[in-house]
This record gives sequence, structure tokens and C-alpha cells, in this order.
Amino acid sequence: MSRTKGPWRGGNAQAGLGTAADADKPRLTTSAMIASLAAEGQRTSPAPFGHALIEVAQDRPEIVGMTADLSKYTDLHVFAQQYPDRFYQMGMAEQLLMLAAAGMAHEGFVPFVTTYAAFASRRTFDFISQGIAEEGLNVKICCALPGLTTGYGPSHQATEDIAIFRGMPDLTIVDPCDALDTAQATKAIAAHDGPVYMRLLRGKVPLVLDEYDYAFELGKAKLIRDGADVLVISSGFMTMRALEAASRLAADRVDVGVLHAPTIKPLDTETILREAGRAGRMVVVAENHSEIGGLGEAVAALLMREGVRPPAFRQVALPDAFLDAGALPTLHDRYGISADAMAASIKGWLSR
Repeated sequence: MSRTKGPWRGGNAQAGLGTAADADKPRLTTSAMIASLAAEGQRTSPAPFGHALIEVAQDRPEIVGMTADLSKYTDLHVFAQQYPDRFYQMGMAEQLLMLAAAGMAHEGFVPFVTTYAAFASRRTFDFISQGIAEEGLNVKICCALPGLTTGYGPSHQATEDIAIFRGMPDLTIVDPCDALDTAQATKAIAAHDGPVYMRLLRGKVPLVLDEYDYAFELGKAKLIRDGADVLVISSGFMTMRALEAASRLAADRVDVGVLHAPTIKPLDTETILREAGRAGRMVVVAENHSEIGGLGEAVAALLMREGVRPPAFRQVALPDAFLDAGALPTLHDRYGISADAMAASIKGWLSR
């Protein structure tokens, strides 16, 4: 069946979710598979991954692109148009895709492999582990639809991909925030020698971090905004949400700092311990991922091991559940990862 039509399970992805609480609200609809995370009027940049990969590949003929029938939906089609002789369409065969990439890497190529995060993490785990990571091969696995970035149901929502891959030895894991982060991270992982799993935002990707003099560094967390009351440690587009929530909470005189941690593994332990160890600040970890096994648990374990005890530790994350299908704005509100929901959660925790 087509990857881009109809969910495998989870209901009608085109319709807004209807509940008693939603009865008086406008009906929200979206093309769930390719919905943008950008708010109305927000600045965006088209296909940052694809364009960055073209730029890197200009001087590196060993870079090739490979996909499993999803070049258009991972922005690899941009690379394919520029370098058709360096692009490989492997069809709906993710296991074959990963082992073919391993073979290419053995021959000195640097494959950038794209598919959906749900397919890479669930369907090809053993092939990545045995064929790529154990061999230490220079394969970059860049996957769209991470976490709750599609309204299609559990078949496409990779809410546990980081938990799955965090346990794989020698695999670097990257979760960029916006278009700037994605473009810079693409260049950084191309320069890194070794296997990488990168969560990929595609299409018209919001542009946020250029306002904060930000530069991606592999393995480094960056303090985007300082604050005396709360420290939010975040990855992926949840850093954008954290900045939005911080602006809302400033109106209530709540001072929120935001530490962006785009590299999940290896974690920047030095920066996290320094910032989380500052006295008097509640620590909140925000991630577009299940509350199980992701950035939140990685940070909590780090703080516990090192004896760092903030006044309170909380998570803004997706529940340990198979999530609903529906319009993304509705889903993000429902599961607490919208800016308004995050601001309300933080305000409630501070009042306890």
C-alpha cells in the first residue's frame, strides 16, 4: 500500500478529534502526513535537510542518497534532482535499504539514508545494529515524522524511536529544533565519522534559532535563554515550544531559561549538570517523545548519578500510550506539548 495515503491504523487523519471539551471550538483539520509545525505567519525555510545535503555533497563525491520510497516526504528528492546518479531508490524494503547502505559504506561511500522514523526504529533495528552500528560504518540515518509530527495514528507516530536507539552502542542521536538547526546538523553529521540517527523535520520548517545567535555543535547543548525560576531542557521542536511558553510565562513574571540539547547521545553532561545545578530553579525536560526512555529519563539519570537535586524535576512529554489520530494542533494540545499546554503545566507546577 502507499506510504502517503491513509493510515494503517488509528482512524481518520484528516479530521479534528471530537470530544465534549472540543464541542464549542472551531473544527481543526490538516493534511496530517505533511502538516507543517509552523504557526500562521511564522518564518519558515523549505527543505533545509535536502538543500544542506546538496551543499555538503558539492565537494564530497562519496556522499550518496538512499531511500525507501520516501524521497519526496523526507526532502531527499531535492538531492536526487541535483545528483540523480548518486541517488538510490530502494523501494518499500527498509531492511534492504539499511544493508545496502552498509555495503556502500564498506566501499567508501557515505550514505544518507531516509525513511520514516517509525519504520527505521521498529522495522530495521536489528539490521542497523548488526549491519551498521556494530561495524562502526559511516551511515547517516535521517528520519522524518519523529514523535508526534503526523496526525496519522500509531503506525506512523514514532513516539519511542529515541528510547529504541539510545541503547544501541556507538550510535550518535541528533534531534534538531528548526530549519537552521537541521541544516547545520546535516553538515555536522556529514563531517562526523560514524553512524548517526537524526530526527528530521521536513517541508516548510520553522525558523527560530537564528534570532538567538545559535550555532549547532555535535555533542553540545546550548543555553538559548536564561531564567531564574525554571530551566527547560529540550530537544527537537520542543525547544521552539519552550521559547514560546517562556514568552507567555514572562507576562506572569515567571522567568524561564531554555537549554537546547539537540544531541541526545552523547549527552552534553557538563553543560546540563552546570545549568541544572544552579540553585532555586525547577528543571523541566521537554521532548517530542514518550516519557519513557528519552531525553527526560537520560537527564534524570544523569542528575541522580551526580547528586544534583533541583527543587523539582518535571517532564513535558508524550504519554506511554498509543496516540490518537487527528489534526496536529488538537493532538499537541491534547497531549500537552503545545506552547499553551506547556506554559499551563509549568505555571501549575510552580504553584504547588
